[in-house]
Amino acid sequence: MTRPLRRHVILNVNVLNVGIHTGSWRLTSEPPTSFADPEYYVRMGRIAERGKLDALFLADGPALREHPALRPSQALEPSVILASVASATERLGLIGTLSSTFNDPVELAHRLLSLDQLSGGRLGWNVVTTYSVPAGGNFGLADYPDRPTRYRRAAEFVDVVQALWRDAADNGGRGIDHQGEFFTVVGALPQRQSPQGYPLLVQAGGSPQGRELAGRAADAVFSAELDLAAGIEHYRHVKDVAVAHGRRRDAVKILPGLITTIGNSPAEAQQRYERQNALLPAGHDLDRLSQTLGEDLSGLPLDEPLPARLLGEVSDPTTFGASLGFRESVVRLARNRRLTLRQTLVEFSGSGHRVIVGTPVEVADTIEGWFRAGAADGFNLMPDVFPDGLEIFVDEVVPLLQARGLFRTDYAESTLRERFTGHRLPTHRVSAPAAG
Repeated sequence: MTRPLRRHVILNVNVLNVGIHTGSWRLTSEPPTSFADPEYYVRMGRIAERGKLDALFLADGPALREHPALRPSQALEPSVILASVASATERLGLIGTLSSTFNDPVELAHRLLSLDQLSGGRLGWNVVTTYSVPAGGNFGLADYPDRPTRYRRAAEFVDVVQALWRDAADNGGRGIDHQGEFFTVVGALPQRQSPQGYPLLVQAGGSPQGRELAGRAADAVFSAELDLAAGIEHYRHVKDVAVAHGRRRDAVKILPGLITTIGNSPAEAQQRYERQNALLPAGHDLDRLSQTLGEDLSGLPLDEPLPARLLGEVSDPTTFGASLGFRESVVRLARNRRLTLRQTLVEFSGSGHRVIVGTPVEVADTIEGWFRAGAADGFNLMPDVFPDGLEIFVDEVVPLLQARGLFRTDYAESTLRERFTGHRLPTHRVSAPAAG
């Protein structure tokens, strides 16, 4: 059943390096290492604000994920970038990814609330647990914590951060008294509330533990779904979890990733896509899919279905080294459509997110279709190459969405919380006694 139309689709732009495509640094009009310059993010933020997009989204990579000769990437810490973009924009939201595994909750709560005040109430925090073992080595972890431990820590980390923020907003900084498995925190932040109360919480993770955390505490979810049916299933599941925790279904917004390669005609878009892929080394997508599924696929026949052992549940999720959410999205698509390995590689496209190669109208049609079907409240956009991949979206896709009544023609709200939830300040109040 088609649901009633909400006021508008939420659209964030995920500024990954100089584009989501691995070969983007060889195609951009920007200097190929401009991702190491804060002014590059300022330029992308201004384009996004010109298009009235909701927010600029930043990932975080506290370790090298690929060889720099293949793709130089992610050189700057997200909160530094967001401070630069905040000073150069007026209405654009700012969402940064920061790990609960490699940070301290009090310091992070202080840092992010400071950025929220600096930006006038435009900040969101995307909490992740980080499954990268090399990142653990950078932080001196000889034994990387398993998935259940990371998510227990993340849940408690979020509780501490939000308790400190709520105390600053509601109690005037009288203090909290938290005694938990991972953290003991007695005290208060030396701050008061921001114009939106405190930052929004975004969650990125498709594991059962991640969806539980999202439904319980998050304002938005950055999800990875490859087809509409899977998107609808994930959407309903997270909303059901929110209701089970006493929240409204609309309290958490579902925002799948959407990779776009746009041309003025289908042929032009396909040519752009093929030109990008021609820059990749042989076997690149197969290596990426192998990492996602947790098994070397190089010896499998391309034109036969994936073996049954790869299409079932992970034997031990606690020790699985990749993202369960990305794996689930690929496995479900390959199983339901009975895809061959070659077809799976095409759908996967090296990322695990939905990919559109087409015209502005086709991109707008996909956004509207998922929105109206109840598969998404909006999208985290991942243009193939910056800046032109973002510019063509802003200049040609956004007007189509506006004409259909799906997207704003100007900013009406001053804070990110108002834009996502309709409320300037959080609707709860803290009633627990202050720390003595």
